[in-house]
Amino acid sequence: MKPFIHENFLLSNKTAEKLYHKYSEYQPIVDFHCHLSPAMIDGDHQFTNLTRAWLEGDHYKWRAMRTNGVNEIYCTGSASDIEKFKKWAETVPATLGNPLYHWTHLELARYFNINEPLSPLTSAWIYEKASALLQTKELSTRSIMRKMNVEIVCTTDDPADNLEHHQKLKDSFEIKVLPTFRPDNVIKTEDPEKFKSYIRKLEMVNGAEINNFDGLVEALDKRHKFFHETGCRLSDHGIYRFYFAKFTSREVDRIFKNLIKGEIVSDEEAEKYKTAVMLELCRMNHKRGWSQQFHVGAMRNNNARLFREMGPDTGWDSIGIAQDPLKISRFLSELDNNDQLTKTILYNLNPADNEMMITMAGNFNDGSTPAKVQYGPAWWFLDQKSGIEKHLNDLEAFGLLRRFIGMVTDSRSFLSYPRHEYFRRIVCNFVGNEVEKGLIPDEEELLKPLIEGISYGNAKEYFSF
Repeated sequence: MKPFIHENFLLSNKTAEKLYHKYSEYQPIVDFHCHLSPAMIDGDHQFTNLTRAWLEGDHYKWRAMRTNGVNEIYCTGSASDIEKFKKWAETVPATLGNPLYHWTHLELARYFNINEPLSPLTSAWIYEKASALLQTKELSTRSIMRKMNVEIVCTTDDPADNLEHHQKLKDSFEIKVLPTFRPDNVIKTEDPEKFKSYIRKLEMVNGAEINNFDGLVEALDKRHKFFHETGCRLSDHGIYRFYFAKFTSREVDRIFKNLIKGEIVSDEEAEKYKTAVMLELCRMNHKRGWSQQFHVGAMRNNNARLFREMGPDTGWDSIGIAQDPLKISRFLSELDNNDQLTKTILYNLNPADNEMMITMAGNFNDGSTPAKVQYGPAWWFLDQKSGIEKHLNDLEAFGLLRRFIGMVTDSRSFLSYPRHEYFRRIVCNFVGNEVEKGLIPDEEELLKPLIEGISYGNAKEYFSF
């Protein structure tokens, strides 16, 4: 019997097989957005078992386990590693049709040469074999990245981070591990005490008090420069939506001063403050020649009780409402009007926004560079077969598929790299189907740059790392 993960997995026709095996399969990986731990890379971390490598911090798996009736003790609780793994193995057969089923078996095949489906019947020997291999140097964190042909990784880092591990990695590891500037905490005004605490943290790393809005901008710019000197060329903004409101410098200064006093500001004041901060951050990105990413549309921490107990990124998030195109347009126009709009990638979590986002990106392409403002990869809940196919279909119809910068893992797991393979197979199958239907010519001079570009070359060229 053919194994589930086989040579032509997800490739449904001969053209798709040729495109994948000839142009995509062996391309290096540029993972320009992930949440890997720089400390684990710096220390060449060795995982003690499969649970530690696979389940720790993985809210995708925790959500599936909870939905399958698994008690929280086996997700984030105090159960033993083997008990947690067994509960995951019980859940896997219920994930049929979910990307978790595909990802799980791709990872078992690529890292451990295991081609048996994971289930309660196979869990014991799979756990034993994979855990033993994880304790060898062939599957340390650095070795995993080498094995998967990773060329560049961009982690996600707060402006207050000291980047000590990135600095060490510059001279000790052949794969580029670059920081990404993620200043989300500076616009989280909803909890005044947490906001004050974060500003104090910025003061500590900068060695100077922040008493007004100009001081905040100066402090952020100082950290921005420090990130630049450490190799950063990319910012990321994980915001619920784009902000835009007219404001004066006096208004914003007053609002900021009220915030650092611990006062609650009105929705109108928060909109003005967030608009001002985001514009200043984007001007810094332009000044230093960075690219910038906007991840919008995630409705986070919906379960208030469990968020209080466990904190963020533990699996209580969902797709939010559609975005306001008027605010996006005005925000980008404000930057473009003053020649301060740098390369920009727009990600959305609500598929209802696909067409709007792609056409919005096209409004701000001025011919200075290919796809200067572009629609980013299918993100989070949309990072699955049907979501990626819709993404490709919409991008093909409203933008330029040829200039698409490809996929990211967006993951905390070092075993996630087969998601690039998953994406590439779906792309090759999508294009292969179009060729076989006569919608795209079967000509190498067209297909080779298309597939190689989406797999690797476009991202490498776009970011100029």
